[in-house]
Amino acid sequence: MSIRKSSLLLPGTAGWVGAGTLGAAMLATTALPSLADEAVADLVEAVSPSVVTVIAEQGAAPVPAQGRQFDFDQHPFGEFFERFGLPEGFNAPQRGPAQGLGSGFVLDEAGYIVTNHHVVENAASVTVRLSDDRSYQAEIIGTDPLTDIAVLKIDADEALQAVEMGDSDVIRVGEDVVAIGNPFGLHATVTTGIVSAKGRNISDGPYAEFIQTDAAINKGNSGGPLFNMDGEVVGVNSAIYSPTGGSVGLGFAVTSNIVEHIAADLRDDGQVSRGWLGVSIQNVSPDLAAALGIDSYTGALVSDVVDGSPAEGVLQQGDVILTFNDEPVDSSSDLPLLVGTTKVGTDSVLTVLRNGKEQQVQLTIGQHQSASAQVDKPVDEGISGTTLGVTVAPLTDSNRAEMGVGENVDGVVVTDLTPDSPAAKAGLQRGDVIVKLGGKETATPDAFKAALDSEKTDPALVLINRGGNQIFVAVEIA
Repeated sequence: MSIRKSSLLLPGTAGWVGAGTLGAAMLATTALPSLADEAVADLVEAVSPSVVTVIAEQGAAPVPAQGRQFDFDQHPFGEFFERFGLPEGFNAPQRGPAQGLGSGFVLDEAGYIVTNHHVVENAASVTVRLSDDRSYQAEIIGTDPLTDIAVLKIDADEALQAVEMGDSDVIRVGEDVVAIGNPFGLHATVTTGIVSAKGRNISDGPYAEFIQTDAAINKGNSGGPLFNMDGEVVGVNSAIYSPTGGSVGLGFAVTSNIVEHIAADLRDDGQVSRGWLGVSIQNVSPDLAAALGIDSYTGALVSDVVDGSPAEGVLQQGDVILTFNDEPVDSSSDLPLLVGTTKVGTDSVLTVLRNGKEQQVQLTIGQHQSASAQVDKPVDEGISGTTLGVTVAPLTDSNRAEMGVGENVDGVVVTDLTPDSPAAKAGLQRGDVIVKLGGKETATPDAFKAALDSEKTDPALVLINRGGNQIFVAVEIA
């Protein structure tokens, strides 16, 4: 499923939605829990002055075909809105600028505000409204789509009350948390819950890590703070999972430790400078561990090293990265977070497992670069490797271009697979380029056959290039 942060799902559909901006459509939500606990009331009273409303002008909105009048009868909150009026920030259909409504909090007394990237994305102008209803035009200092964090700046006439940032690494599952924001335009709404899980990855990219909470989070909560019971911010509410668009107790907040790093970087120059190793990595599955001859399934397996990167000449294909600057790397998802939050130019030490032995290597962290992958396409048939159940062909200039494989890659192209063969079961696909088999290069069909005939390990460790990206697979030899 994909995460949608600035649009609502239609009733009866399921998927990820942002806790996000309040636009022209609103959906039903669950009832808010009671806030009878005196400790919660004291906390809310103390931190509420630091929570703000973020109003983003998105440009002119066309008049819908059904006309300008809001149809109260067709809306789940229609009777409530008809009696008490539409919430602030909600737009009945009309011409003029469309407003998106989100939440945020004061990062420091000088007027820096943290919110979500998707709250202010493509905004023509942004207004920040404080808890005492004073409003200020905000400057967007910078945004980071990869972590969904944005930093704004307002020039208030006095020092503002800032939040205290907490350590999201030490918060425990089961701890009480409090969310404050503007769901559906209902200003300064407070909801409570617990930390349901930590370290969630919700397919929002390799640089964001989330706290899961059952505190009610809805449209308009985006960018608002998630507090621990000490009144410290431990997360920024960013997304929900919902079959209706309203809260069902599955909310997600970017961890405060990531937010602090990103916010500091954005304040510095409006951009995020991420550390970069220059490797492609993958998890160590039981099959890969057997092919590598190791007992552990932890670490990040290096499947490719980028030419000219900090890792070139230091890390090798087949290395398993176990620690980064003394921090454990339990899986491949841990490494991008550790490297990405390391300052460019930092000398770093990695513990790697190479040829069955642990050793330490040192390199200097570089500046993050992005890479693109292309779609696999088949090529003509060649000779057969019947032991694996594949048909391979030489790699030519024409099929390199078709498959997005660089000139520095040598191997044979998989043109056909036998159904239920070892190769098919291992996940090989037509268009994959087999670069190595069992540590031996397979630059030609004959080299591939020789490597296969001499392979003694079962399963065999096979390095493939798929659309320009290299990964290891473990293939049983039939």
